[in-house]
Amino acid sequence: MALIPVTILTGFLGSGKTTLLKRLLSEAHGQKIAVIENEFGEENIDNDILVTESKEQIVQMSNGCICCTIREDLRETLQLLAAKKRKGQLDFDRIVIETTGVADPGPVAQTFFMDEEIAETYLIDSIITLVDAKHAPQQLNDRQEARRQVGFADQIFLSKTDLVSAEETDALIHRLKHMNPRAPMKAVHFGEVPLAEVLDLRGFNLNAKLDIDPDFLKEEGGHDHHDHGHDHDHAHGEHCDHPSHKHGDGGHGHHHHHDDDVKSFVYRSDRPFDPAKLEDFLGAIVNIYGPRMLRYKGVLYMKGTERKVIFQGVHQLMGSDLGPQWTEGEVRNSKMVFIGIDLPKDIFLQGLEQSLA
Repeated sequence: MALIPVTILTGFLGSGKTTLLKRLLSEAHGQKIAVIENEFGEENIDNDILVTESKEQIVQMSNGCICCTIREDLRETLQLLAAKKRKGQLDFDRIVIETTGVADPGPVAQTFFMDEEIAETYLIDSIITLVDAKHAPQQLNDRQEARRQVGFADQIFLSKTDLVSAEETDALIHRLKHMNPRAPMKAVHFGEVPLAEVLDLRGFNLNAKLDIDPDFLKEEGGHDHHDHGHDHDHAHGEHCDHPSHKHGDGGHGHHHHHDDDVKSFVYRSDRPFDPAKLEDFLGAIVNIYGPRMLRYKGVLYMKGTERKVIFQGVHQLMGSDLGPQWTEGEVRNSKMVFIGIDLPKDIFLQGLEQSLA
């Protein structure tokens, strides 16, 4: 049986998850979707709407908060769905897991890594985070869960951009890119996202491409090499007049959002890694910093193989795979991105540097 793709839908209350979900279920796309709802408390009311409006099979888990108790329940639910599908009692092509507005998507994603039976049946397609453009600045300031959800995303949809100015949207995108330069960002109107942009994104799997926002890389470059003839604090802000940048704090306003605890950084090298050293180092940092490491991914140039090595992880769980061969004339290098909560960038960079052959 082919692996069943799973989309994890996350985002704060009011960001439009239910609208998007209803659209997925009602649009005639010839696919049968099983929805796993992880909302709790009053939120279950959405379910009545979903059930009456669509003929889908919905698994409702009212087990309280997703964060603590979900791992076992989610696994059981997934196993049950798979068993029913095998016996022909249920018919579905894919699963969408809608997590509660306050959840950390980490444990949900980890379930698909950890459990062999689950891993043999399902494949995470991508984690999609919905961000409400109007309330995001406040939510990102106040709630670490909101920042985590941004860090976890493979794809970010901004809703309600029509309610804020273009400058505010730009400032928000700028801020989000620092937290997660990996995830493409797209402004959407409620319920009008083409399905092709939601399903089969293959954002999570071990593929050989590592897309990092090019503006982010330019900036990163500006921070690392002081050869631009001006203070790097202004590398991208001399003429910028985003409203959030006019804080009257000595002209450094446009860096205020670097105080977000969810940050990302990129490591690149043209020298090959020593496989044993790298494995030891990654093993060690995952042991220490795993809970704070949200997502990390790399396409690596390794000594001793003619193929790219692809690795990625969520929290403590890391997977790697041999990718395609380096092609004739292709510049061999390694590129990695780490997204996490207050990760010690210098320790990471130094350790990676020491793991080179």
